Amino acid sequence: MTMQQTPLLLSRILGRGAILDPDVEVVTAQAGGTTHRQTLGKTWERANQVAHALKGHGIEVGDRVASFMWNNYRHLELYQGVPSMGVVLHTLNVRLSPTDLEYIINHANDRVIFADEDILPLLEPIWDKVPCVELLVICRHGEGGESSFKNQIDYEDFIKDQPTCYDWPEIDENSPMGLCYTSGTTGKPKGVMYTHRSTYLHTMAGCLTDALGLTALDSLLGIVPMFHAMGWGLPFNASMLGCKHVMPHRFMTPDTFLKLMHDEGVTIATGVPTIWQGVKAAVEAADGKFDLSKLARLTCGGSAPPVSMMRWYWDELGVEMIQGWGMTETNPLGTLSRKCAKYTQQTLSEDEQFENIAKAGLTMPGLEIEIFDEEWNRQPHDGETVGELCIRGPWIAAEYYNDPQPEKFHDGWLVTGDVAKIDKNQYLMIADRSKDLIKSGGEWISSVDLENHIVALPGIAQAAVVAQPHPRWDERPVALVIMADGAELDQQAVLDHCSKIFAKWQLPGFHQIRKDS
Repeated sequence: MTMQQTPLLLSRILGRGAILDPDVEVVTAQAGGTTHRQTLGKTWERANQVAHALKGHGIEVGDRVASFMWNNYRHLELYQGVPSMGVVLHTLNVRLSPTDLEYIINHANDRVIFADEDILPLLEPIWDKVPCVELLVICRHGEGGESSFKNQIDYEDFIKDQPTCYDWPEIDENSPMGLCYTSGTTGKPKGVMYTHRSTYLHTMAGCLTDALGLTALDSLLGIVPMFHAMGWGLPFNASMLGCKHVMPHRFMTPDTFLKLMHDEGVTIATGVPTIWQGVKAAVEAADGKFDLSKLARLTCGGSAPPVSMMRWYWDELGVEMIQGWGMTETNPLGTLSRKCAKYTQQTLSEDEQFENIAKAGLTMPGLEIEIFDEEWNRQPHDGETVGELCIRGPWIAAEYYNDPQPEKFHDGWLVTGDVAKIDKNQYLMIADRSKDLIKSGGEWISSVDLENHIVALPGIAQAAVVAQPHPRWDERPVALVIMADGAELDQQAVLDHCSKIFAKWQLPGFHQIRKDS
Protein backbone atom coordinates (compact mmCIF):
# COMPACT_ATOMS: atom_id res chain seq x y z
CA MET A 1 0.00 0.00 0.00
CA THR A 2 1.31 3.45 -0.87
CA MET A 3 0.77 6.61 1.13
CA GLN A 4 0.19 10.16 -0.09
CA GLN A 5 3.48 11.99 -0.54
CA THR A 6 2.27 15.34 0.74
CA PRO A 7 5.07 17.93 0.83
CA LEU A 8 5.98 19.16 4.29
CA LEU A 9 5.19 22.84 3.77
CA LEU A 10 4.78 25.42 6.53
CA SER A 11 1.63 26.77 4.87
CA ARG A 12 -0.05 23.53 5.98
CA ILE A 13 0.57 24.11 9.69
CA LEU A 14 1.13 27.82 10.42
CA GLY A 15 -2.56 28.71 10.09
CA ARG A 16 -3.77 25.62 11.95
CA GLY A 17 -4.11 27.31 15.35
CA ALA A 18 -5.98 30.25 13.83
CA ILE A 19 -8.42 27.93 12.09
CA LEU A 20 -9.06 25.69 15.10
CA ASP A 21 -9.25 28.41 17.75
CA PRO A 22 -9.35 31.84 16.05
CA ASP A 23 -10.22 33.82 19.20
CA VAL A 24 -6.99 32.99 21.05
CA GLU A 25 -5.07 36.20 21.66
CA VAL A 26 -1.74 37.52 20.43
CA VAL A 27 -0.58 40.03 23.04
CA THR A 28 2.26 42.54 22.55
CA ALA A 29 3.65 44.88 25.21
CA GLN A 30 3.48 48.60 24.45
CA ALA A 31 4.78 51.79 26.01
CA GLY A 32 3.25 52.82 29.32
CA GLY A 33 2.48 49.28 30.41
CA THR A 34 -0.35 48.85 27.89
CA THR A 35 -0.74 46.00 25.42
CA HIS A 36 -1.76 45.54 21.81
CA ARG A 37 -4.19 42.67 21.42
CA GLN A 38 -5.51 40.84 18.39
CA THR A 39 -6.70 37.31 17.77
CA LEU A 40 -4.93 34.43 16.09
CA GLY A 41 -7.61 34.57 13.41
CA LYS A 42 -6.88 38.23 12.72
CA THR A 43 -3.13 37.54 12.74
CA TRP A 44 -3.52 34.83 10.09
CA GLU A 45 -5.69 37.10 7.95
CA ARG A 46 -3.05 39.82 8.15
CA ALA A 47 -0.34 37.26 7.28
CA ASN A 48 -2.31 36.54 4.12
CA GLN A 49 -2.48 40.28 3.42
CA VAL A 50 1.30 40.55 3.82
CA ALA A 51 1.71 37.82 1.21
CA HIS A 52 -0.57 39.63 -1.23
CA ALA A 53 1.24 42.93 -0.67
CA LEU A 54 4.65 41.34 -1.26
CA LYS A 55 3.40 39.58 -4.37
CA GLY A 56 2.03 42.90 -5.61
CA HIS A 57 5.48 44.41 -5.17
CA GLY A 58 6.91 41.67 -7.37
CA ILE A 59 8.33 39.36 -4.70
CA GLU A 60 8.48 35.80 -6.02
CA VAL A 61 9.04 32.31 -4.63
CA GLY A 62 12.64 32.01 -3.39
CA ASP A 63 13.22 35.75 -2.94
CA ARG A 64 14.57 37.05 0.37
CA VAL A 65 12.61 39.43 2.59
CA ALA A 66 14.24 40.73 5.77
CA SER A 67 12.84 41.67 9.17
CA PHE A 68 14.59 44.08 11.54
CA MET A 69 12.16 43.79 14.39
CA TRP A 70 11.45 42.93 18.00
CA ASN A 71 9.07 40.20 19.17
CA ASN A 72 5.64 41.57 18.32
CA TYR A 73 2.43 40.80 16.45
CA ARG A 74 3.62 42.15 13.10
CA HIS A 75 6.78 40.06 13.27
CA LEU A 76 4.56 37.02 13.88
CA GLU A 77 2.54 37.95 10.79
CA LEU A 78 5.75 37.86 8.77
CA TYR A 79 6.71 34.51 10.33
CA GLN A 80 3.42 33.09 9.12
CA GLY A 81 2.92 34.81 5.78
CA VAL A 82 6.39 35.07 4.24
CA PRO A 83 7.40 31.36 4.39
CA SER A 84 3.89 30.22 3.49
CA MET A 85 4.09 32.10 0.15
CA GLY A 86 7.41 30.39 -0.64
CA VAL A 87 9.55 33.43 0.16
CA VAL A 88 12.54 33.33 2.52
CA LEU A 89 12.29 35.29 5.77
CA HIS A 90 15.72 36.65 6.69
CA THR A 91 15.70 37.75 10.33
CA LEU A 92 18.28 40.50 10.86
CA ASN A 93 19.91 40.61 14.29
CA VAL A 94 19.35 44.12 15.66
CA ARG A 95 22.49 43.76 17.79
CA LEU A 96 24.87 43.51 14.84
CA SER A 97 27.19 46.32 13.81
CA PRO A 98 26.48 48.33 10.62
CA THR A 99 29.42 46.53 8.98
CA ASP A 100 27.89 43.11 9.60
CA LEU A 101 24.37 44.26 8.64
CA GLU A 102 25.67 45.66 5.37
CA TYR A 103 27.43 42.37 4.61
CA ILE A 104 24.54 40.02 5.38
CA ILE A 105 21.88 42.13 3.62
CA ASN A 106 23.97 42.18 0.46
CA HIS A 107 25.00 38.53 0.80
CA ALA A 108 21.36 37.48 1.20
CA ASN A 109 20.26 39.89 -1.54
CA ASP A 110 17.31 41.09 0.52
CA ARG A 111 14.77 42.93 -1.64
CA VAL A 112 12.50 44.24 1.13
CA ILE A 113 13.19 45.12 4.76
CA PHE A 114 10.48 45.35 7.42
CA ALA A 115 11.73 47.43 10.38
CA ASP A 116 10.30 48.61 13.69
CA GLU A 117 10.44 52.38 13.82
CA ASP A 118 12.38 52.71 17.08
CA ILE A 119 15.42 50.92 15.59
CA LEU A 120 15.41 52.69 12.22
CA PRO A 121 18.49 54.75 13.25
CA LEU A 122 20.55 51.54 13.31
CA LEU A 123 19.98 51.17 9.57
CA GLU A 124 20.84 54.76 8.62
CA PRO A 125 24.61 54.18 8.13
CA ILE A 126 24.10 51.47 5.51
CA TRP A 127 21.37 52.74 3.17
CA ASP A 128 23.78 53.81 0.43
CA LYS A 129 25.65 50.48 0.71
CA VAL A 130 22.79 47.99 0.17
CA PRO A 131 21.68 48.44 -3.45
CA CYS A 132 19.69 45.21 -3.39
CA VAL A 133 17.05 46.71 -1.08
CA GLU A 134 14.09 48.08 -3.04
CA LEU A 135 11.60 48.87 -0.30
CA LEU A 136 11.54 49.68 3.41
CA VAL A 137 8.31 48.81 5.24
CA ILE A 138 8.14 50.73 8.53
CA CYS A 139 6.28 49.16 11.44
CA ARG A 140 4.99 52.05 13.51
CA HIS A 141 4.17 51.93 17.22
CA GLY A 142 3.47 55.62 17.83
CA GLU A 143 7.09 56.57 18.40
CA GLY A 144 7.67 58.79 15.36
CA GLY A 145 10.70 57.01 13.92
CA GLU A 146 11.91 58.26 10.57
CA SER A 147 14.21 56.96 7.85
CA SER A 148 16.05 58.57 4.95
CA PHE A 149 15.58 55.51 2.71
CA LYS A 150 14.28 56.63 -0.67
CA ASN A 151 11.42 54.15 -1.08
CA GLN A 152 9.42 53.50 2.07
CA ILE A 153 5.88 52.76 3.16
CA ASP A 154 4.13 52.23 6.48
CA TYR A 155 3.22 48.60 7.26
CA GLU A 156 -0.48 49.29 7.66
CA ASP A 157 -0.61 51.14 4.33
CA PHE A 158 1.34 48.30 2.71
CA ILE A 159 -1.26 45.64 3.62
CA LYS A 160 -4.36 47.88 3.55
CA ASP A 161 -7.27 46.53 1.48
CA GLN A 162 -5.34 43.39 0.52
CA PRO A 163 -7.35 40.13 0.41
CA THR A 164 -7.33 38.07 3.60
CA CYS A 165 -7.01 34.74 1.83
CA TYR A 166 -3.94 33.74 -0.19
CA ASP A 167 -3.61 30.71 -2.43
CA TRP A 168 -0.41 29.27 -0.97
CA PRO A 169 1.79 27.70 -3.66
CA GLU A 170 2.64 24.00 -3.88
CA ILE A 171 6.44 23.99 -3.85
CA ASP A 172 9.18 21.46 -3.14
CA GLU A 173 9.45 20.75 0.60
CA ASN A 174 13.22 21.29 0.34
CA SER A 175 12.66 24.87 -0.78
CA PRO A 176 14.18 27.51 1.53
CA MET A 177 11.94 29.32 4.02
CA GLY A 178 14.20 31.07 6.54
CA LEU A 179 17.68 32.53 6.69
CA CYS A 180 19.72 33.31 9.80
CA TYR A 181 23.33 34.42 10.00
CA THR A 182 25.60 33.31 12.80
CA SER A 183 28.61 35.21 14.10
CA GLY A 184 29.81 32.06 15.87
CA THR A 185 32.88 31.74 13.67
CA THR A 186 35.82 33.92 12.76
CA GLY A 187 35.54 36.17 9.76
CA LYS A 188 32.27 37.15 8.10
CA PRO A 189 28.89 35.94 9.43
CA LYS A 190 27.74 32.65 7.93
CA GLY A 191 24.24 32.16 6.57
CA VAL A 192 22.15 29.14 7.57
CA MET A 193 19.24 28.51 5.22
CA TYR A 194 16.34 26.54 6.68
CA THR A 195 13.96 24.60 4.45
CA HIS A 196 10.24 23.91 4.76
CA ARG A 197 10.98 20.26 5.48
CA SER A 198 13.60 20.95 8.14
CA THR A 199 11.48 23.56 9.94
CA TYR A 200 8.30 21.47 9.67
CA LEU A 201 10.06 18.53 11.36
CA HIS A 202 11.73 20.79 13.94
CA THR A 203 8.33 22.29 14.74
CA MET A 204 6.75 18.90 15.31
CA ALA A 205 9.66 17.64 17.43
CA GLY A 206 9.72 20.75 19.62
CA CYS A 207 6.15 20.10 20.74
CA LEU A 208 6.84 16.58 21.97
CA THR A 209 6.04 15.92 25.61
CA ASP A 210 9.66 15.06 26.38
CA ALA A 211 10.81 18.22 24.59
CA LEU A 212 9.07 21.52 25.40
CA GLY A 213 5.72 19.84 25.90
CA LEU A 214 3.75 22.67 24.28
CA THR A 215 -0.01 22.28 23.93
CA ALA A 216 -2.85 24.43 22.69
CA LEU A 217 -3.61 25.27 26.33
CA ASP A 218 -0.29 27.08 26.84
CA SER A 219 0.24 30.81 27.13
CA LEU A 220 3.75 31.33 25.73
CA LEU A 221 5.93 34.30 26.63
CA GLY A 222 8.59 34.41 23.92
CA ILE A 223 11.52 36.38 25.30
CA VAL A 224 14.25 34.84 23.16
CA PRO A 225 14.48 37.25 20.20
CA MET A 226 12.73 36.27 17.00
CA PHE A 227 15.83 37.55 15.19
CA HIS A 228 17.97 34.92 16.97
CA ALA A 229 17.84 31.44 15.37
CA MET A 230 14.20 32.15 14.42
CA GLY A 231 13.14 32.52 18.02
CA TRP A 232 14.17 28.90 18.69
CA GLY A 233 11.28 27.94 16.41
CA LEU A 234 8.66 28.78 19.04
CA PRO A 235 6.60 31.16 16.85
CA PHE A 236 6.08 28.20 14.51
CA ASN A 237 5.24 25.80 17.37
CA ALA A 238 2.68 28.16 18.86
CA SER A 239 1.12 29.07 15.50
CA MET A 240 0.62 25.40 14.68
CA LEU A 241 -0.93 24.51 18.04
CA GLY A 242 -2.95 27.66 18.68
CA CYS A 243 -1.15 28.75 21.85
CA LYS A 244 -1.68 32.20 23.26
CA HIS A 245 1.28 34.33 22.12
CA VAL A 246 2.67 36.88 24.58
CA MET A 247 5.47 39.14 23.30
CA PRO A 248 7.55 41.80 25.07
CA HIS A 249 8.36 43.90 21.97
CA ARG A 250 11.32 46.14 22.92
CA PHE A 251 10.52 46.19 26.63
CA MET A 252 13.10 43.63 27.70
CA THR A 253 13.07 44.13 31.46
CA PRO A 254 12.31 41.69 34.30
CA ASP A 255 9.43 43.85 35.52
CA THR A 256 7.82 43.76 32.06
CA PHE A 257 8.21 39.97 31.92
CA LEU A 258 6.67 39.55 35.36
CA LYS A 259 3.74 41.84 34.55
CA LEU A 260 3.05 39.89 31.35
CA MET A 261 3.31 36.59 33.23
CA HIS A 262 0.85 37.88 35.85
CA ASP A 263 -1.62 39.54 33.47
CA GLU A 264 -1.65 36.95 30.68
CA GLY A 265 -1.53 33.71 32.69
CA VAL A 266 1.78 32.68 31.15
CA THR A 267 2.50 28.96 31.50
CA ILE A 268 5.85 28.75 29.67
CA ALA A 269 8.53 31.33 28.87
CA THR A 270 11.76 31.19 26.91
CA GLY A 271 15.06 32.98 27.50
CA VAL A 272 18.76 32.79 28.32
CA PRO A 273 20.33 32.53 31.80
CA THR A 274 20.86 36.28 32.15
CA ILE A 275 17.12 36.81 31.66
CA TRP A 276 16.20 34.30 34.35
CA GLN A 277 18.75 35.69 36.79
CA GLY A 278 17.15 39.12 36.37
CA VAL A 279 13.64 37.72 36.75
CA LYS A 280 14.68 35.86 39.91
CA ALA A 281 15.96 39.09 41.45
CA ALA A 282 12.78 40.91 40.45
CA VAL A 283 10.57 38.19 41.96
CA GLU A 284 12.46 38.41 45.24
CA ALA A 285 12.18 42.21 45.25
CA ALA A 286 8.46 42.14 44.40
CA ASP A 287 7.67 40.15 47.56
CA GLY A 288 4.55 38.39 46.25
CA LYS A 289 3.25 41.23 44.07
CA PHE A 290 2.95 39.01 40.99
CA ASP A 291 0.79 35.90 40.67
CA LEU A 292 2.94 33.30 38.90
CA SER A 293 0.80 30.33 39.88
CA LYS A 294 0.16 29.34 36.25
CA LEU A 295 3.83 29.42 35.29
CA ALA A 296 4.95 25.78 34.90
CA ARG A 297 8.25 25.81 33.01
CA LEU A 298 10.99 27.98 31.65
CA THR A 299 13.31 27.11 28.81
CA CYS A 300 16.93 28.17 29.02
CA GLY A 301 19.54 28.13 26.27
CA GLY A 302 22.54 30.05 25.03
CA SER A 303 24.77 28.94 27.89
CA ALA A 304 24.55 26.66 30.91
CA PRO A 305 22.44 28.11 33.76
CA PRO A 306 23.68 27.81 37.35
CA VAL A 307 22.21 24.78 39.12
CA SER A 308 21.49 27.00 42.13
CA MET A 309 19.22 29.18 39.97
CA MET A 310 17.37 26.17 38.54
CA ARG A 311 16.85 24.82 42.05
CA TRP A 312 15.54 28.19 43.24
CA TYR A 313 12.85 28.27 40.55
CA TRP A 314 11.83 24.73 41.45
CA ASP A 315 11.95 25.12 45.23
CA GLU A 316 10.41 28.61 45.44
CA LEU A 317 7.98 28.66 42.52
CA GLY A 318 7.53 25.01 41.51
CA VAL A 319 8.71 25.95 38.03
CA GLU A 320 10.73 23.49 35.97
CA MET A 321 13.66 24.89 34.03
CA ILE A 322 14.36 23.05 30.78
CA GLN A 323 17.90 23.50 29.59
CA GLY A 324 18.71 23.14 25.90
CA TRP A 325 21.76 23.09 23.68
CA GLY A 326 21.80 24.03 20.04
CA MET A 327 23.16 26.38 17.41
CA THR A 328 21.85 28.47 14.55
CA GLU A 329 23.05 25.56 12.41
CA THR A 330 20.80 23.11 14.30
CA ASN A 331 17.59 25.10 13.70
CA PRO A 332 18.32 25.37 16.78
CA LEU A 333 17.12 22.56 19.09
CA GLY A 334 19.73 19.81 19.44
CA THR A 335 19.45 18.48 22.99
CA LEU A 336 17.14 19.14 25.94
CA SER A 337 17.56 18.39 29.62
CA ARG A 338 14.56 18.04 31.93
CA LYS A 339 14.29 17.29 35.63
CA CYS A 340 13.43 13.65 35.13
CA ALA A 341 13.82 12.80 31.47
CA LYS A 342 14.07 9.00 31.53
CA TYR A 343 11.77 6.28 32.86
CA THR A 344 14.61 4.51 34.64
CA GLN A 345 15.61 7.69 36.47
CA GLN A 346 12.32 8.30 38.26
CA THR A 347 13.85 6.89 41.42
CA LEU A 348 16.75 9.36 41.44
CA SER A 349 16.99 11.74 44.34
CA GLU A 350 16.25 15.38 43.64
CA ASP A 351 19.96 16.20 43.93
CA GLU A 352 20.76 13.55 41.30
CA GLN A 353 18.01 14.87 39.03
CA PHE A 354 19.47 18.36 39.21
CA GLU A 355 22.91 16.95 38.41
CA ASN A 356 21.37 15.78 35.12
CA ILE A 357 19.63 19.08 34.46
CA ALA A 358 23.03 20.78 34.68
CA LYS A 359 24.11 18.75 31.65
CA ALA A 360 23.30 19.86 28.10
CA GLY A 361 20.76 17.08 27.83
CA LEU A 362 19.52 14.21 25.69
CA THR A 363 19.38 14.26 21.92
CA MET A 364 16.12 15.32 20.29
CA PRO A 365 14.30 12.48 18.49
CA GLY A 366 15.55 12.19 14.92
CA LEU A 367 19.02 13.55 15.68
CA GLU A 368 22.34 11.87 16.38
CA ILE A 369 25.29 13.25 18.32
CA GLU A 370 28.79 11.87 18.53
CA ILE A 371 32.23 12.86 19.78
CA PHE A 372 35.34 12.22 17.70
CA ASP A 373 39.08 12.47 18.17
CA GLU A 374 41.38 14.25 15.70
CA GLU A 375 41.45 11.16 13.43
CA TRP A 376 37.62 10.96 13.40
CA ASN A 377 37.48 7.94 15.66
CA ARG A 378 34.33 7.73 17.78
CA GLN A 379 35.04 8.24 21.46
CA PRO A 380 33.50 6.24 24.33
CA HIS A 381 30.43 7.56 26.10
CA ASP A 382 31.91 7.26 29.58
CA GLY A 383 31.43 10.80 30.88
CA GLU A 384 35.21 11.30 30.98
CA THR A 385 36.55 11.14 27.42
CA VAL A 386 36.32 14.40 25.49
CA GLY A 387 36.03 14.84 21.75
CA GLU A 388 34.86 17.12 18.97
CA LEU A 389 31.07 17.31 19.16
CA CYS A 390 29.26 16.56 15.91
CA ILE A 391 25.56 16.31 15.16
CA ARG A 392 23.43 15.22 12.22
CA GLY A 393 19.76 14.91 11.41
CA PRO A 394 16.91 16.19 9.21
CA TRP A 395 17.01 19.77 10.51
CA ILE A 396 20.78 20.14 10.85
CA ALA A 397 22.60 22.36 8.36
CA ALA A 398 24.64 20.55 5.70
CA GLU A 399 26.31 23.69 4.33
CA TYR A 400 26.39 27.46 4.68
CA TYR A 401 24.45 29.65 2.29
CA ASN A 402 26.67 30.58 -0.67
CA ASP A 403 29.76 30.15 1.50
CA PRO A 404 31.62 26.81 1.34
CA GLN A 405 33.11 25.87 4.71
CA PRO A 406 34.15 22.21 4.23
CA GLU A 407 35.92 22.06 7.60
CA LYS A 408 32.52 22.57 9.29
CA PHE A 409 30.97 19.48 7.71
CA HIS A 410 32.38 15.96 7.76
CA ASP A 411 30.80 12.84 6.28
CA GLY A 412 27.25 14.04 6.93
CA TRP A 413 28.06 15.51 10.36
CA LEU A 414 27.98 19.16 11.38
CA VAL A 415 31.21 19.95 13.24
CA THR A 416 29.93 22.14 16.05
CA GLY A 417 33.18 23.64 17.32
CA ASP A 418 32.39 22.45 20.84
CA VAL A 419 34.46 19.96 22.82
CA ALA A 420 32.16 17.66 24.76
CA LYS A 421 31.66 14.48 26.76
CA ILE A 422 28.77 12.02 26.64
CA ASP A 423 28.03 9.91 29.71
CA LYS A 424 26.76 6.34 29.92
CA ASN A 425 23.16 7.61 30.18
CA GLN A 426 23.72 9.50 26.90
CA TYR A 427 23.62 12.95 28.48
CA LEU A 428 25.69 15.53 26.61
CA MET A 429 28.13 17.67 28.59
CA ILE A 430 29.84 20.62 26.91
CA ALA A 431 33.44 20.69 28.15
CA ASP A 432 35.01 23.54 26.20
CA ARG A 433 35.09 25.31 22.86
CA SER A 434 37.52 24.36 20.17
CA LYS A 435 37.42 27.87 18.72
CA ASP A 436 38.38 31.09 20.40
CA LEU A 437 34.86 32.33 20.95
CA ILE A 438 33.31 34.28 23.78
CA LYS A 439 29.63 33.89 24.61
CA SER A 440 28.11 37.03 26.05
CA GLY A 441 24.40 37.10 26.85
CA GLY A 442 23.80 34.16 24.52
CA GLU A 443 25.61 35.81 21.60
CA TRP A 444 29.00 34.85 20.16
CA ILE A 445 31.98 37.20 19.98
CA SER A 446 35.05 36.25 17.98
CA SER A 447 38.19 36.90 20.03
CA VAL A 448 40.38 36.42 16.95
CA ASP A 449 38.53 39.11 15.02
CA LEU A 450 38.87 41.51 17.95
CA GLU A 451 42.56 40.72 18.35
CA ASN A 452 43.28 41.25 14.67
CA HIS A 453 41.47 44.57 14.67
CA ILE A 454 43.08 45.87 17.88
CA VAL A 455 46.62 44.97 16.86
CA ALA A 456 46.16 46.93 13.64
CA LEU A 457 46.00 50.14 15.66
CA PRO A 458 49.34 52.05 15.71
CA GLY A 459 51.15 51.76 19.03
CA ILE A 460 49.87 48.29 19.93
CA ALA A 461 52.48 45.56 19.52
CA GLN A 462 50.41 42.55 20.57
CA ALA A 463 46.84 41.86 21.62
CA ALA A 464 45.02 38.87 23.06
CA VAL A 465 41.30 38.75 23.79
CA VAL A 466 40.08 36.32 26.43
CA ALA A 467 36.79 35.55 28.12
CA GLN A 468 36.22 36.86 31.62
CA PRO A 469 33.39 35.31 33.66
CA HIS A 470 30.57 37.77 34.23
CA PRO A 471 27.69 37.42 36.73
CA ARG A 472 25.11 38.72 34.27
CA TRP A 473 26.39 38.12 30.74
CA ASP A 474 28.10 34.75 31.37
CA GLU A 475 31.29 35.98 29.67
CA ARG A 476 32.71 39.34 28.58
CA PRO A 477 35.74 39.93 26.34
CA VAL A 478 38.87 41.41 27.90
CA ALA A 479 41.74 42.58 25.71
CA LEU A 480 45.28 42.16 27.01
CA VAL A 481 47.62 44.46 25.09
CA ILE A 482 51.37 44.98 24.88
CA MET A 483 52.22 48.50 23.74
CA ALA A 484 55.05 49.34 21.38
CA ASP A 485 58.10 51.07 22.85
CA GLY A 486 57.23 54.57 23.96
CA ALA A 487 53.50 54.18 23.35
CA GLU A 488 50.84 54.64 26.02
CA LEU A 489 47.51 52.85 26.11
CA ASP A 490 44.56 55.02 25.17
CA GLN A 491 41.57 52.79 25.93
CA GLN A 492 39.04 55.16 24.39
CA ALA A 493 40.99 55.31 21.15
CA VAL A 494 41.00 51.51 20.96
CA LEU A 495 37.27 51.38 21.70
CA ASP A 496 36.58 54.00 19.04
CA HIS A 497 38.69 51.97 16.61
CA CYS A 498 36.78 48.76 17.42
CA SER A 499 33.36 50.41 17.30
CA LYS A 500 33.84 51.09 13.59
CA ILE A 501 33.11 47.43 12.80
CA PHE A 502 31.95 45.88 16.09
CA ALA A 503 28.66 46.40 17.92
CA LYS A 504 28.72 48.04 21.35
CA TRP A 505 28.01 44.78 23.19
CA GLN A 506 31.04 43.18 21.49
CA LEU A 507 33.54 45.79 22.72
CA PRO A 508 36.15 44.55 25.23
CA GLY A 509 37.54 45.76 28.51
CA PHE A 510 41.32 46.25 28.69
CA HIS A 511 44.37 45.19 30.64
CA GLN A 512 47.79 46.54 29.75
CA ILE A 513 50.74 44.17 30.04
CA ARG A 514 54.07 45.90 30.53
CA LYS A 515 57.07 44.32 28.86
CA ASP A 516 59.04 44.37 32.10
CA SER A 517 56.30 42.61 34.06
